[in-house]
Amino acid sequence: MDATALWEHAVLQAQRMLDTPQGVIAIVSVAIAGGLVIAASFVKTMIPLRWLAVGSNVGFIAYAAFMPSLPMLLLHATLLPINLWRVLQMLRLTRQVQAAVASQDDSGVWLKPYMRSQRMAAGRVLFKKGDHADRLYLLASGRVELVEIGVTLEPGRIFGEIAFFAPDRRRTMTARCLKPCLVLSIDEITVRELYHQNPDFGFALVALIAGRLSDDVRRLERRLTDPPVNLRDPTIS
Repeated sequence: MDATALWEHAVLQAQRMLDTPQGVIAIVSVAIAGGLVIAASFVKTMIPLRWLAVGSNVGFIAYAAFMPSLPMLLLHATLLPINLWRVLQMLRLTRQVQAAVASQDDSGVWLKPYMRSQRMAAGRVLFKKGDHADRLYLLASGRVELVEIGVTLEPGRIFGEIAFFAPDRRRTMTARCLKPCLVLSIDEITVRELYHQNPDFGFALVALIAGRLSDDVRRLERRLTDPPVNLRDPTIS
């Protein structure tokens, strides 16, 4: 069958479909679904992309139901709940991130669904100064000490984020468990995926790092302005 015959056959099929309400619905549905697939190729962020995928799934399901086409129906009936779950997951993350930024909450609770947990004994070193930074951490329980500055981290604290994004990717401090700890961590690949999928996630990380750097600057300023400690015993002449 040549191209002309194929075209005439397609036109005849379309005319037959337009003669019935079911056919009209099928044609409109597949046209909308196809348009959404094309529009999805121009979208750069994940949430609009998932919504377009959901819409195209619904359109193809309607077309497959009215034609009918069992393989197409099964395919898009399988993809629809997956795409719905992913878009709802991204929307939930967006709300959590926006709430954390608005309240200046740096606890990182919104990261938990994407993190892997690990129990560590007292005295265990999570990372040493100079190590390559390949993970971001959240302390769920226990206490962690930053050895070089003597700071103790309490549960709910994100740490290791500055070196994670530093140019040389090297740890500037050593983190050691003072008690048995439950530590959550997220790797670089997952962070990059979330960053590209959800711009609000990226802004939250920038706000978190900026806040920590501001705290470091204020701590340094206090050290510089505090009067020096007189180590000499005043009773000794």
